[in-house]
Amino acid sequence: MKIRTSEYFIREVFFSLKRNNWMSVASIATVAVSLFILGMFLIIVMNMNRMASSLESQVQISVYLKEDISKQDVKDLQDDLQNMQGIASVTFVGKEKAMERFKERLGDQKFLLDALGDTNPLPDSFEVTVKQPELVKTAAAAISNYSGVESAKYGQDVVEHLFDITRLIRIFGLALMAVLAGATLFIISNTIRLTVFARRKEIAIMKYVGATDWFIRWPFLLEGIVLGCGGGIIAALALRSAYGMIAAKIYNTLAYFPLIPTYPFLNYISLTILLSGMIIGALGSTISLKRFLKA
Repeated sequence: MKIRTSEYFIREVFFSLKRNNWMSVASIATVAVSLFILGMFLIIVMNMNRMASSLESQVQISVYLKEDISKQDVKDLQDDLQNMQGIASVTFVGKEKAMERFKERLGDQKFLLDALGDTNPLPDSFEVTVKQPELVKTAAAAISNYSGVESAKYGQDVVEHLFDITRLIRIFGLALMAVLAGATLFIISNTIRLTVFARRKEIAIMKYVGATDWFIRWPFLLEGIVLGCGGGIIAALALRSAYGMIAAKIYNTLAYFPLIPTYPFLNYISLTILLSGMIIGALGSTISLKRFLKA
């Protein structure tokens, strides 16, 4: 592209924005609102996905040992479990520690255990964590066949429901993102179409004197990119501010909530929103020009 032609295109973009200043402001505002909503859902979906992954990683297999197992057998079993493929960690929980945990869970109702006296019916156990949540069922079945193991439980029904929920979260999130992206493209293309419609006579004259489709298209394409970029910048700044405030409030009340850290997450989100605005602006201009550039 020649320098003189490039200067003409840039000049046309700014003349068009100045000539249709209120329409340009409305377009940028529309793009900003659309991208802000899109960005918020993107942030929500990514945090939900992180929370789902965090819940999956906390799934453990409780391996309960037989009463007559010796200390050496316990040590050998622990070594065997740690050497199993797909096992991340193995922690021994003695019956005394298990009773302490049980009393803590009972809270004010721990007096119910007074009838047991000094008797502790809870067995020794191992807490086994797998590297991948999908391996829980297979690992539990294999561990239950080990000598000295009474049973291996992982809350089958709860875990399977948990995996179903996390799968739905990911599918729903992707579908929602696609719908919102389509809606944003529709809004932007219709907004830019108003500008193109206002200049339809100018386009017809340019085609009549022999201007190529790309020569006519470039100013509108650049205008769409400028509008998308402007809306993207506003949306990115608003998202950074909103997420920063929300994250601060959540950390003040729920310190261990698995929220994605603000940085560098917000930098990636801002860049994504900015590029999305420019791409959608360019696509919107292209779609808007189609009917006016037909022979």
